[in-house]
Amino acid sequence: MVLRTLVFVGGLLLGITLLAGFLFPRPRVANAERWAWRAEWTEADEARLAEIDGEFHTAWDAAELETADEADSHVLARRLSLALIGTIPSLEELRVFDELAPEERIDAWTEYLLRDPRHADYFGERLARSLVGVENGPFLVYRRRRFVHWLSEQIAQNRPYDELVQQLLTDEGLWTDSPAVNFVTVTLDQNNDNQPDPIKLAARTTRAFLGLRIDCLQCHDDNLGTIDLGDEDSQRGGTQADFHQLAAFFGQVRSGLRGVRDLTGEKQEDYMVRYLDSSEDEAVEPTVPYRSDLLPHSSDPRHDLALWVTHPENRPFARAQVNRVWALMCGRPLVEPIDDLPLHGPFPPGLELLTTDFIEHDFDLRHLIRVIARTEAFRKDSRADFGIGEAHEQAWAVFPLTRLRPEQIAGSIIQASALSTINSRATVIERLARFGQQNEFVGRFGDLGEDEFNMIGGTIPQRLLLMNGDLVRDRARPNDLLLNASAQIARFAPDDAAAIRVTYMTVLTREPTADELRVFTERLAGKTGNERMQEIEDLVWVLMNGSEFFWNH
Repeated sequence: MVLRTLVFVGGLLLGITLLAGFLFPRPRVANAERWAWRAEWTEADEARLAEIDGEFHTAWDAAELETADEADSHVLARRLSLALIGTIPSLEELRVFDELAPEERIDAWTEYLLRDPRHADYFGERLARSLVGVENGPFLVYRRRRFVHWLSEQIAQNRPYDELVQQLLTDEGLWTDSPAVNFVTVTLDQNNDNQPDPIKLAARTTRAFLGLRIDCLQCHDDNLGTIDLGDEDSQRGGTQADFHQLAAFFGQVRSGLRGVRDLTGEKQEDYMVRYLDSSEDEAVEPTVPYRSDLLPHSSDPRHDLALWVTHPENRPFARAQVNRVWALMCGRPLVEPIDDLPLHGPFPPGLELLTTDFIEHDFDLRHLIRVIARTEAFRKDSRADFGIGEAHEQAWAVFPLTRLRPEQIAGSIIQASALSTINSRATVIERLARFGQQNEFVGRFGDLGEDEFNMIGGTIPQRLLLMNGDLVRDRARPNDLLLNASAQIARFAPDDAAAIRVTYMTVLTREPTADELRVFTERLAGKTGNERMQEIEDLVWVLMNGSEFFWNH
């Protein structure tokens, strides 16, 4: 009986310990010494960075543009956080950030973010938009969430981008066991016996992986002279055949009970097309619209296409990803629209050197991010002591202001309501609350979908949602259990000035100006208890609804 009681008590204590660890995990941010990771950065990397910066300087000088100074370290920390994890940094993280030597802060912060699981999850979702869109796709045979999770795993492992794309283009199996095949199954056509659509696959392949918009060639030749194909020494306009010859690479892919498979041997079928002004269908052989010398010729068309797309000498492949990563980090791409890059140029400063560097580093996404984060263009301030015009932003002489995406707004509101970091070490309650509230907010605010780099202004309903919606109101309101930022600041700040400074740093990642500090300390003066909490809540609400909060500055 005694033994049984001891076993019961021991099990109970163990359960309580495990539950406490589950709900109240270990410290969420490592100390500064563990932050200061040293990335593999060589003299050759430094020389390449100088070349990239040199191209921008040459362009600025040629346009006779003044340039902004480097942004404050807290501005850069916020900019990087929004770019790489989709939210602002926490006060907890900023305190550790400030412990670092000034010359190390931004590089160490970049490395910290690249190794945070939030980065893989955020970039996985961002890349998925260009690969499979945002819709749920065909019922039963498509699993978008499984696909995004797989992408996140690849990014967390820093898998070379060319290998990742090769798997997307060639993988076989079930959409549950082989998540990469969701790239194919998202195109299943219910009007065609639930089979993959070669036309959709060709269009997605060229736009997402090559940055080329040639899907308009599906129906007719390019009669407007807007599409240049062919090789450098034999450039030509696009034809209807160019598109369908590319689509023919997907002509043998099928979906069945065993998942995605390719027809082989005698089972193979011709890819048939009736061209404009033709009265009969004709069989189309797969080939590519440029650099056919890079194309292998085997019995596996998708494999051949994957090797051609990702070939190191096929520069549009690397160029398109450089342009997309730049856009994810800076709010807009070097070349707009993001999926319509000229095949043969001209190209803006930095793009070709970054493309070469990406290829030479074996399509290493983390290295690409490190290089971009070190460029002068990325580190420029958005403010200057001269008049800023459109030409300055277009040339990256100042860092361009762009509105945050809906998920960045939601993530930042949620993080700004907590002093500690809401990451993978946060309590399960905090993580579940963030997941649910963020999804609900984005659904009501409006998802930008695939065209997320289209610079559009906010709407009146969006502003009303922010001012009157549940997310900002609930997150700004002090919690009786002292679990959110408003309550903790009101209760534990040593004085009124400290309370204002902490609130500004938590919400806007900056110190208040002298005027801001004076105005709000006057409002707090003499306030105690619930009255003091109400003042802090009002301040948090005002800062969360201010224009500054919703821009990448």
